[in-house]
Amino acid sequence: MIKLNKLSKSFGDHQVIDGVDLEIPDGQSLAVIGPSGCGKSTLLKLLIRLEEPTGGSVSVNGQDIVRLDEEGLISLRQKVGFVFQYGALFDSLSVFENVAFALREHAKLPERQIARIVGEKLKLVELEGTEKLMPEALSGGMQKRVGIARALAFDPTIILYDEPTTGLDPITSVTIENLMVKLARELKVTSVLVTHVMQTVRRVANRVVMINEAKLIELGSPAEAARSTVPIVKKFITGGID
Repeated sequence: MIKLNKLSKSFGDHQVIDGVDLEIPDGQSLAVIGPSGCGKSTLLKLLIRLEEPTGGSVSVNGQDIVRLDEEGLISLRQKVGFVFQYGALFDSLSVFENVAFALREHAKLPERQIARIVGEKLKLVELEGTEKLMPEALSGGMQKRVGIARALAFDPTIILYDEPTTGLDPITSVTIENLMVKLARELKVTSVLVTHVMQTVRRVANRVVMINEAKLIELGSPAEAARSTVPIVKKFITGGID
């Protein structure tokens, strides 16, 4: 489904991603962990060219997305749902308008069909009846779920989650984690989540990689990652310090 080959990204003289190779098969839930500022979110954005790589390639279904023109990139992004940190909802739009936004921008659909799709996606995230609410009336967890519903609008085959449980209380975090597991199981999507919350990794992911000093460390399953003897990995997972 997704293949990175010698992928690199730098901002000026600062190398964030350096020659990363990675394959993510269909249906896998991959967690990307690492210290704050190590390039996790940048890697996620490179997967749909929200950031442009400085070297290497990103292939989705055998298609090198670095070579896509604007029309091809729009088509790709309709197959990939991106859940931004903190939801990133449009404050001036209702729940309905937030979920419907991309459908109105990129799909020539009658209003009745848009309403049906929005209703279906809100039901998936257990937010039926919230269509008229504004983002300011929603809790943090509800805003996150609206963001997920918006990401599902085009029935994506891949969902990218940027820090899906950051800033949420433990009970709400479990609700979001359960939802991610449900979507992976029922919709059979490929999931890539960036997080530093190990509980989320254990509950959601079936494979873990770590970014450290711009390089990728393959850790295997969450259980295998927890048994790692690599010092930086062990410190990150256990919260240990010198």
